Amino acid sequence: MRIARRCLALGICLATGMMLAAQSTQALRADDTLPRVRPDVVYGHKDGMALTMDVIEPTQNRKGIALMFMVSGGWVSTWMPVETMAGLFQPLSDEGYTVIAVRHGSSPKYVIPEIVEDVRKALTHVHKHASEWQIDPKKLGVFGFSAGGHLSLMLGTTANDKASDGDGPKIAAVAAVFPPTDLAPYKTPGNPLQEQFPALKFDSKKTDDYSPLKQVSKVDAPTLLVHGDKDELVPLWHSEKIDAAFHEIGVPSKLVVIKGAAHGFNAEGNKVMFNSMLDWFRQHLTP
Repeated sequence: MRIARRCLALGICLATGMMLAAQSTQALRADDTLPRVRPDVVYGHKDGMALTMDVIEPTQNRKGIALMFMVSGGWVSTWMPVETMAGLFQPLSDEGYTVIAVRHGSSPKYVIPEIVEDVRKALTHVHKHASEWQIDPKKLGVFGFSAGGHLSLMLGTTANDKASDGDGPKIAAVAAVFPPTDLAPYKTPGNPLQEQFPALKFDSKKTDDYSPLKQVSKVDAPTLLVHGDKDELVPLWHSEKIDAAFHEIGVPSKLVVIKGAAHGFNAEGNKVMFNSMLDWFRQHLTP
């Protein structure tokens, strides 16, 4: 449990998972197939600080499709060198996807409602620059791990509600890996996870507003969920309940359960996770 919590807080799960899934790929090839990177694109400001994203564009097999990656573990957004970020997502670049790594204002300074506003602002920025970045604004996917999965689902379950007359920014597909979907259990008085993850210290009256399970509607994006059945930090029921809610109202949804996995997967589990994500985005974003 201690390892899983540390993994969530530091965002190690996402890096390890993607690197293991892409272990057969040469991350930093010295040839003309390397993706083009627009580092530290500013999509907003808060408290005198810039909110940034890295835009990683493929140089071959370009599909005109963007996948927004929520850089978040424990609602903390960590920075990594742009070369590492590009190498991490080389398999997605090779598939022709533009990957947009979104960093948000981090806990403990900011809490979940403020963090969600950041990623909504990022979505608006991506939508406004779709033509410049040669992406179809109607084919925006989003994915993330743990807290990043929660933020992905928040976009997937609310962005399409807010889009006006089909003209505003929408999400076309989501992939969320071991995501918290109902924050109520973490908001109970005295729950120690509020000390470990201070992003949870927001007004409890707003808990449902920031719980994707409570935001499910018919206009939500098709959603893939990947979860381990031995996860104690974010139990499997989080994905099971939202998957059932999606199915009940007719939103395309799929739950992939990694047997024996806790909050983080081994090499085989990562392979299943990564291939499931690729299949899902091909199905719902590729013409």
